Amino acid sequence: MGHSLSYPSILVVAAFTGFLSNADVLAQEAEESHNVRLLGHNDLQARSAYHPVIQRQIIDGTERWIAYVGHHGGQALNPLSGNIEKNGTSVVDVTDPEHPVYLQHIEASYGTSGAQMARVCSGAELPGGDPNRSYLLRANGGRSPEGGNVSHQVFDVTDPGTPTLLAVVSEGLVDTHKNWWECDTGIAYIVSGVPGWQVDRMTQIFDLSDPSNPKFIRNFGLPGQQPGSDGEIPVELHGCISVVEANRVYCGQGTNSHGILAILDRNKLITDTLVDPENPTAEELEAAVISQLRLPDFMGAHTSFPILGMRPEEFSSDQEFKVRDVVAIVNESLRNECTEEARQMMYFVDITDEMHPWPISTYNVPDSSGDFCLRGGRFGAHGSNESFTPIFYGRLIFVSWFNAGMRVVDIRDPFNPKEIGYYIPAITENTDERCITIADESRCKIAIQTNNLEVDDRGYIYLVDRANTGMHIVELTGDAREVADFSVGLANRN
Repeated sequence: MGHSLSYPSILVVAAFTGFLSNADVLAQEAEESHNVRLLGHNDLQARSAYHPVIQRQIIDGTERWIAYVGHHGGQALNPLSGNIEKNGTSVVDVTDPEHPVYLQHIEASYGTSGAQMARVCSGAELPGGDPNRSYLLRANGGRSPEGGNVSHQVFDVTDPGTPTLLAVVSEGLVDTHKNWWECDTGIAYIVSGVPGWQVDRMTQIFDLSDPSNPKFIRNFGLPGQQPGSDGEIPVELHGCISVVEANRVYCGQGTNSHGILAILDRNKLITDTLVDPENPTAEELEAAVISQLRLPDFMGAHTSFPILGMRPEEFSSDQEFKVRDVVAIVNESLRNECTEEARQMMYFVDITDEMHPWPISTYNVPDSSGDFCLRGGRFGAHGSNESFTPIFYGRLIFVSWFNAGMRVVDIRDPFNPKEIGYYIPAITENTDERCITIADESRCKIAIQTNNLEVDDRGYIYLVDRANTGMHIVELTGDAREVADFSVGLANRN
């Protein structure tokens, strides 16, 4: 773990040193935006960032908002400790979105590098948690770069400036990725590479209602991914999102090819009695699968975000099926400058009849709107927000598009999604170059690579950059802001 400072001390140091001021200025040069306004920026110590999650915490009797940002593999200087540290988890106070304060870097451990995914729960929500404490679940390490004891860990982050390792949930893995943690039940769906399985990413389900005492429930994958299978092997998992009230888990399989949307029965996943929970049979795996939508071979399923109970105005006079359930499927672009893959986009699938999921619309950013294929780096979709905050839920979705930044999409009519805003950050001195090889010659360009994003219950949006540009905090303006329901968000804070 990185060098620790007390929470109040870090705030004082940042205020008097002006540590973030230069990055703030640079990040406002040559940005591109519509109906979105930049509030603040943090350089995240120039680490390649994967995914942010924002948590409301009460610290010393005061409401604070803390961003936990997972990073890809690599290493960088931690100015707080003065040491070069393997990329892990950045902890940033974003209570004042115009002046975010970097609190701590939790270095990757056990010889690994990178800690891409972070989820945070309050002990007041968890059935077995300490109501006065907060907990971070993170992936530690992965297959790229290789090495070390790849694992999942729980930290006590009650004081986010001095996190302490509380438990190791699972270890000795081949890979990790996008976890999901139900704060109201404690059930966690962690993406793991358990040796012996046919794919490097499948699901391990744990009861983390008491985060200090993880309880293994079972391993899960689509039939054909289990050890000993000799049939077709479905593409590996990317991540799952559960909806407890609906008794469903929605899983996206694949990245930029052979994608699958899997709809699972949550209760069967958790309560079915298995002969061997570590090595379920094909029949036991099949029992939890409600349906699968197989995407074309040239499309992936990075994110599968459920948007349930939608009431499109178009159907308001219809006698039947006024209410629709939809999943937003976001592919991930992997190649630079529009080479070697099909364009990866966002698709909306009607799952009202969940035995027969059906695509109903597509959202894409036209290359011609910004000559994005020529800008360098990846151009195409990556992921959507995954927060269910009622400010935006069923109204707006935010999607990362690499060198096209963040896109704001009006989804009130999911059959006709409409872009109503965007924000593309400016490059900074930290932004790393992206290269391709043409006719055996390397060509490199410096470009924004907005990687993943998230929203909080105040209505702010957080973008993190894969090319070391840091985290940008933005808010909606104009027509886009009118679509959101900020009265609901304010009510939830009381």
